[in-house]
Amino acid sequence: MTPTFDKIHLRFRLNGHYFERNDLKEVAYSYVKEGLPYEQAVGDFLIDWLNDWDFVHVKTSGSTGAPKLIRLQKQHMVNSAIATGDFFGIQVGDKALHCLPSRFIAGKMMLVRAMILGLELDLVEPSSQPLSTVSGTYDFSAMVPLQLQNSLTDINRIKTILVGGAAVSEDLQAAIQLKKTRVFETYGMTETITHIAAKRLNGKQLSEAFQVLPDVGIDLDQRGCLVIEAPNVSEEKIVTNDLAEIVSEGHFKWLGRHDNVINSGGLKLIPEQIEAKLAEIITQRFYVMGIDDSGLGEKMVLIVEGEGKSQELLEKIKGLSTINKHEIPKEIFFVSAFEETETGKVIRRL
Repeated sequence: MTPTFDKIHLRFRLNGHYFERNDLKEVAYSYVKEGLPYEQAVGDFLIDWLNDWDFVHVKTSGSTGAPKLIRLQKQHMVNSAIATGDFFGIQVGDKALHCLPSRFIAGKMMLVRAMILGLELDLVEPSSQPLSTVSGTYDFSAMVPLQLQNSLTDINRIKTILVGGAAVSEDLQAAIQLKKTRVFETYGMTETITHIAAKRLNGKQLSEAFQVLPDVGIDLDQRGCLVIEAPNVSEEKIVTNDLAEIVSEGHFKWLGRHDNVINSGGLKLIPEQIEAKLAEIITQRFYVMGIDDSGLGEKMVLIVEGEGKSQELLEKIKGLSTINKHEIPKEIFFVSAFEETETGKVIRRL
């Protein structure tokens, strides 16, 4: 029998304590009234989750436009939690670490998974070093790449980590290869109630392609962008702006964002593919983008955070064996600091 959103698993624990539904409401009100900002966000969501409505309003990340509120069905969120539990082998009574902001869907779903799957959930204040304030071991956690990067010396204390919210660099992936922890990169968005696919980033099950979760169908539209059919979490097909390659049934490679494609002199350049090559020699944060050009329509430029010498960097880029002539930036700009969304994603603009 499928669990429903109005029930809390008897094995659920929050910071070591079990709370019945009404008691959990009191905890939520206490968090909102007296808690730290991250606890207030937890309290706000729990109040919404424990009311009599069958939906919640959730704010999108704003990575491709202005953040907006969308309505998600609570039962769809339950279904997502169950699919995650089945796919990653999460068991009743497992210990989980919650270190993400609960204002956004990834943090909200950590709470839902705990209440529905019967997890023992420890809350810590979201930071770039989430393991620095806790001891002991955990079965499950979710992080953004920066948190994973800063936890490399301690991640063996966690059996399974999901990483999302931004791309995982080649350097970070290389750094986790000998770790015992199972690390998965996830693919999803607010509209799909976090991830609908995942790929293993380390170990013998290392994969270049994402595998969709149970009961998820994928296709491509005429632009080559991913179309997702996931009736358990969305009543409508979701047409994304993510360029993808379907490599086999239920498996796909993410290529980049259609929004970011640069049309230069009749060629379509995918920034994310070029950035993966440039990452071999650029240690600072950077991205490539197109700007208006009278001859090419758009010309590709490189934006680097911090200081540096443009000509010196350009010569290094030209020396890369993986780069073709069309992928060499026409100009290089150094900026003091990148603009970011609330969730820490870089805003691509000059």
